[in-house]
Amino acid sequence: MWIQLTDNFVEHRYIKKSSIEHRAYQDNLAKQAISENCLIVLPTGLGKTTVALHVIAEFLSRGKGGVLFLAPTRVLAHQHYEFLKNNLLIDDVTLVTGEDLLAKRKKLWINSVICATPEIVKNDLDRQIVSPEQFSLVIFDEAHRTVGDYAYSGIAERFSNMDVRIIGMTATLPSEKQKAEDMVRILKIASIAQRTEESPDVSPYVQQTDTQWITVELPPEMKEIQALIKDAIDSRYSELKKLGLNLSGNRSMSELLRVREFVIRQNRRAAKPLFTAIRLIHALHVFESHGVTSFLRFCDRTQEKKGAGIKDLFENDINFGKAVRLAREAQAKGIEHSKMEKLKEVLHGISGKALVFTSYRDSVDVIHKKLNEMGIPAGFLIGKAGETGLKQKKQIETIQKFRDGEYKVLIATRVGEEGLDISEVNLVVFFDNVPSSIRYVQRKGRTGRKDYGKLVVLIAKDTTDETYYWIGKRKVTAAKGMGEKMTKFLEQQEIPKTKAGLDSFF
Repeated sequence: MWIQLTDNFVEHRYIKKSSIEHRAYQDNLAKQAISENCLIVLPTGLGKTTVALHVIAEFLSRGKGGVLFLAPTRVLAHQHYEFLKNNLLIDDVTLVTGEDLLAKRKKLWINSVICATPEIVKNDLDRQIVSPEQFSLVIFDEAHRTVGDYAYSGIAERFSNMDVRIIGMTATLPSEKQKAEDMVRILKIASIAQRTEESPDVSPYVQQTDTQWITVELPPEMKEIQALIKDAIDSRYSELKKLGLNLSGNRSMSELLRVREFVIRQNRRAAKPLFTAIRLIHALHVFESHGVTSFLRFCDRTQEKKGAGIKDLFENDINFGKAVRLAREAQAKGIEHSKMEKLKEVLHGISGKALVFTSYRDSVDVIHKKLNEMGIPAGFLIGKAGETGLKQKKQIETIQKFRDGEYKVLIATRVGEEGLDISEVNLVVFFDNVPSSIRYVQRKGRTGRKDYGKLVVLIAKDTTDETYYWIGKRKVTAAKGMGEKMTKFLEQQEIPKTKAGLDSFF
């Protein structure tokens, strides 16, 4: 039974009446996903989960097996669970995460529709607590994560010879062609179902989002510390070049990580300066993008470790030792980062709610304290790892407090980038920049969902922020054309068009 329309609402035997607005593009994407293994590419805020609901309802009506809906974080899996529970006309919708004990999970796995996080799914499949044979539909949300040894890859492998429909969902394809090809190959994707904000059937639903790039200057005290850290890095580069490594000298973390395996296998003498250079570049990134306190906390944690070159760096490197001393003096004077004052200006200029994204957990803590000192009610959302992490229950409570208006600002790390649905947010601030098209699109997509949105990106002049700005811009452009490239890639696989889904690969 396919979807009918009543007063512009979707009507289906498994979807609650008058709960889902009809949108033609969602209908069409769902039909494509029902007919074959499909990767749905749809910008954030335009209803990927609603498309999934259409497909789930149709598969339930066929009665051939259960549905597994995967999401990379507990908070996102819980969000999907709440959405399906509120809109499907069945009672056995459940949520399975690693916080559920084994005895409870055994009972949960018998439900018809299961929302779950990937690690626990992979582990329970391996333990044979759940069988892949019980599912007729598996949905991979944030499917761009299907690379390397991430759990999505292992789960997809366990369904590779099964009669099951596979759907991937993402806001944007990777900018790197190899990653995109790996993703569609691992998920056994037969076609790309893509819409952009410019697509004719989508554009009427897109709200205007203005982007403002705000550049700040580091204060003189920070510039002096910055120069000292760079001098410490340059001395390691000189040493590495003397030891035979052909490096560009542009202080590139990716370049150093690329030569790491070679050094470990064939040039052990270069290991100490290499690993010290990697730590120094990370320290510079933290300092330039996040400020004095985050830098000092990174230094304190690093000094407690026993890795190659750490003791020498902190006890014998004159430049780095002076940089740390000056940073402590700057902290005592109340110097943090020029972005902090600019953030205060931006937030005081709005009447609604705002999301502030930063990649570094120490930075979340610093921003949170500063905003509360300024009298701006703020909460924070971070992952569960470590002593300071937030468990699933606390994450959900935090988001609800933000929705209810208890917090005007929510400061979030990456856990808030993927799938967070807070429609009232009309301002998103990037405290740091990210050299990733996927993370840029996800962060931006948190605003302008139901009304006008604004994106503010803070950039510290002559720092990593500027470098990441240009890298990110290039990757966003590359990602926009990846759908067409993947369609051609799939066509070149000579998949018989008369067959759909997994059948086409065997």
